[in-house]
Amino acid sequence: MDAQAVTGYGEGWIAINGEKIHHSLIISSKGDRWDWPCHHLDELTRAHFDELAQLGVELVIFGSGRRLQFPRPECLQGLMQLGLGVETMDTQAACRTYNILAGEGRQVAAALIVERAG
Repeated sequence: MDAQAVTGYGEGWIAINGEKIHHSLIISSKGDRWDWPCHHLDELTRAHFDELAQLGVELVIFGSGRRLQFPRPECLQGLMQLGLGVETMDTQAACRTYNILAGEGRQVAAALIVERAG
């Protein structure tokens, strides 16, 4: 399966392979894509991040929304125990970084918070 690619973004949406998405999601360079049930950083729990540990990637890029915000350390414990890298940045920067790394053939996933417009 081909890597998912971010082909555009704006306030309240991200385009994946040309399809406009209006909610948070996870994509991977392995071709996976699914909804991520959260709209803001404060909604995230360890379970949200533990889900990412099952992807078999070397790096997770976390897009925290409109601005750079860091998840609570306990949310990342499972990923850290497995030695998985996690990079946090605002969602637009995460989209750009994901595209670059996926384009280089890296095993990477992006967990992207898409905040509602308004």
